Amino acid sequence: MDYYGFYTGKIFDAYKFLGCRLTGNKAVFTVFAPAAQKVSLIGEFNGWTDTPMEKIYNGQFWQITLDNMRDGMLYKYRIYKNDGSCTDHCDPYGYGMELRPQSASVVRDLNSYTFHDEKWMKKRTDCKNSPLNIYEMHLGSWKMNKNDENGWYTYAETADLLIPYLKEYGYNYVEVLPVSEHPSDDSWGYQGTGYFSPTSRYGTVNDLKYFIDQCHLNDIGVILDFVPVHFAVDNYALADFDGTQLYEYPNSDVSVSSWGSKNFNHSRGEVQSFLQSNANYWLAEYHFDGLRMDAINNIIYWQGDPQRGINVNATEFLKNMNRYIKETYPTVILAAEDSSAYAGVTKKTEDGGLGFDYKWDMGWMNDTLEYFRTDPLYRGRDYHKLTFSMQYYYDEHFLLPFSHDEVVHGKATIIQKMFGEYDGKFPQARALYLYMMTHPGKKLNFMGTELAMFREWDEKRELDWDILKYPLHDAFHHYIQSLNKLYLEHPSLSALDFDRSGFQWLDCHQEEKAIYAFMRSDGKEKTAAVFNFSGEDIEDYELPVGEGHELKLLIASDMDCYGGETSYKKGQSWKIKNGKAVLKMPAFSGKLLDLK
Repeated sequence: MDYYGFYTGKIFDAYKFLGCRLTGNKAVFTVFAPAAQKVSLIGEFNGWTDTPMEKIYNGQFWQITLDNMRDGMLYKYRIYKNDGSCTDHCDPYGYGMELRPQSASVVRDLNSYTFHDEKWMKKRTDCKNSPLNIYEMHLGSWKMNKNDENGWYTYAETADLLIPYLKEYGYNYVEVLPVSEHPSDDSWGYQGTGYFSPTSRYGTVNDLKYFIDQCHLNDIGVILDFVPVHFAVDNYALADFDGTQLYEYPNSDVSVSSWGSKNFNHSRGEVQSFLQSNANYWLAEYHFDGLRMDAINNIIYWQGDPQRGINVNATEFLKNMNRYIKETYPTVILAAEDSSAYAGVTKKTEDGGLGFDYKWDMGWMNDTLEYFRTDPLYRGRDYHKLTFSMQYYYDEHFLLPFSHDEVVHGKATIIQKMFGEYDGKFPQARALYLYMMTHPGKKLNFMGTELAMFREWDEKRELDWDILKYPLHDAFHHYIQSLNKLYLEHPSLSALDFDRSGFQWLDCHQEEKAIYAFMRSDGKEKTAAVFNFSGEDIEDYELPVGEGHELKLLIASDMDCYGGETSYKKGQSWKIKNGKAVLKMPAFSGKLLDLK
């Protein structure tokens, strides 16, 4: 290992030296514990008694080599502090961990799986000029396994169930909530203890590799939710690792996050090397196709508070990590979950930006959902909540998210947020999703939204699959299937997402009628999207489309086959006269039209 690079935050392969490296029946254990008085290796192979480790290099690293080792063996480091006390820690760089509440690391052979995804890896892109439709999911609660005491399917079992579903629904990427080992199910993986250990809830290293490999063989990309901001406080993990604040800030004012967890000290080179090696590890060893980085606002600003100023060392860490990743894996997707007004999140690092490919458009999400919560009588007042997004849209490369955060903690599910009673929510939700899928920007939806679930997500329960026996829910999920596939099939909806020529307002000054209309284009194909978000039918709306002969219907949110009340003819079209087409727009409806 490049020790100087490790200390100065320049290396991305620390996991190849630190941790447990198994070759045949021989294992080399190496741990960084600079303040430790002494370190012992304990495990099932020595009856959990002390086997002293030797200091190497400058005395801040400890190492031991053992024979007769095999995959699956349990171990920990017993770290002695200067006061003579000791704490048993899992391996910060360990490739596996026990299932909670146990906390030992597990010896794993990282090289025993052979991938078969060469074709996918060669053709993979960052989707800047192509559709990106992400299904965000929590692996443990999508479907429950009745044959498992915890209700979990393995990564491999999930792959076999999930892949046909994603293809049926028209999702070309799946994003999984954090899979690094974590002690609390309630944290969903966002407060980790084993950063290099795929959680044992769902199986082993090879099970996860199989999951990703199978997705790739079916042309589905896999994005990992990556947490570079904070970690769990459990004393067997990273907190006070060698008796000092090795991974966290020493100052209590910034060491504890707003979630009660420990903030990574991004000013330390050793921590930078740890985190960026972890990012590289998931991309190189598991073939993940992207990283969605959580809570970037809390890296940009001290404690996520702009009034406390920019955390310069942390933002430099982000730039350096993203620069390396994009240089090494140009087709990998880097997405920032960021609600700040910080400029240049998706600019290249050489141009002064943070180097992400996409930024979650939290403003669009909040404005849109607030608009649909509003009584239609007052949507004229709030009309420009839906036009505002295009005033700032080209400042960054945006991704439109309806994520897990929007369907928990009393916020209500997406369909619940629609104004009105049960029956009245469905037409609005259908129109909302047509608006989302036609608005510029890549797409992300959390699992269950495609079923129009009224129950908030609970990590202890599977999705409400039984609601599909109800006609409105059944029709809604078929609508989402059709809408998603149209998005994938029509390049006008994605090829020029970040080029001003890809979008044109046709009508954005209908405050009294709550009508919106715009054109999407890829330079060849043109599709018009028109919406009536009011509660009143509009009989003869004149849509100004300019040049063209006719508009052919691709989908309408009020189609009777999707639970609406309008029957459309197959191949229905409208003639264009004097640059306009006259349409009937029922209340809470939208149409997607191909311009001929």
